[in-house]
Order: sequence, then structure tokens, then C-alpha cells
Amino acid sequence: QVQLVESGGGLVQAGGSLRLSCAASGHTPSGRPFSTYAMGWFRQAPGKERRFVAAFAWNSDKTYYTDSVRGRFTISRDNAENTMTLQMNSLKPEDTAVYFCAAGDIGSGTYYYAPVMYDNWGQGTQVTVSS
Repeated sequence: QVQLVESGGGLVQAGGSLRLSCAASGHTPSGRPFSTYAMGWFRQAPGKERRFVAAFAWNSDKTYYTDSVRGRFTISRDNAENTMTLQMNSLKPEDTAVYFCAAGDIGSGTYYYAPVMYDNWGQGTQVTVSS
């Protein structure tokens, strides 16, 4: 059973930075390492649907970002430690949300941005950016 645990959320002023971490553990159903899975970050603001933030492609080191965070956020991972991080700089009030880590054996393709493609989720960590 796969477990994902996020950490690093908090309250920060606009323009500040936060670093989120996601620790993956357990056995993947495929038996392949997490490094071959698509792993990403999503966020959900109150009253809104969960939305894509950034991700590593399936079985690749290619990264993707939603337009609103490109240039401000950086996704990285340590395959040896099964951890993934999201460095968030120049934070804005509209970045306020619960941030979720996700992993999925989604295969190649372009659906990395769709929450439904991921079947493993963390519990979420709150990020609040004050103006």
C-alpha cells in the first residue's frame, strides 16, 4: 500500500517562500519504484475543485507546471529517498489552498494534469498567503 505524507505548509506573507515536501512509502502495485510513477502537486482552494500545480511525467524526469506558477514554483525529487518537493517562491494570496501530493501509474500521455489519473494521495497541507 502506497502512503504519501506532505509537510511544510504554513502561513507566509505575499512575496515570501515555502517549501513543501512529500514522502512516499510502501509498495507500489506494479512493483516498480516511485521514480517511474507520475508524481505531482495539486491544490484545492475553499469551494473550488482540485487543480493541477506541477508534476513529473510518468517514467521520466520531464516536469510540467500550470501557467500561473511557472517561473515561481520548482518541483524536484530525490529518487533514492522517495521524496518530492515543491519550492514556492514569490507567493501570492491566490496561491492559498490545501496542497496535495499525488502519485499514479498513469502511463505515457498528456493527462498528468488530471486528478482522476492519480490513485494515491496525501492528506494535504495548508498554505496560506497573506496580502
